[in-house]
Amino acid sequence: MGIQDIIQGKQQWRAHLARVQALPPDYQIVYKEIQKYLFKVGPVDLPDGRLLSGIADFFEEGVAASKGVLELIGDDVAAFCDDLVKDSRTHADIPQDSLGGKPGTAEK
Repeated sequence: MGIQDIIQGKQQWRAHLARVQALPPDYQIVYKEIQKYLFKVGPVDLPDGRLLSGIADFFEEGVAASKGVLELIGDDVAAFCDDLVKDSRTHADIPQDSLGGKPGTAEK
């Protein structure tokens, strides 16, 4: 990764944060909780930015449709996040991969 890639990445992240900061306060609070959750347990490919950008798109559409943030995602932020990453390899999968399987599965 060269210096240009780093600079471009920072510019994209700042533009993304500006989009989030333009959302209503309740959307910003929920976005930050989603971001915190995904940074802890989220997909390995989270740094590519598509998931967080997609959430910002989804929230902007909700604002445009005059919907409350909980109307969009439901009352359980963690369940919403889990549904987003259910088919993705997460950081929680990495230790299990090194042990040879998923929890609750028996090797034969």
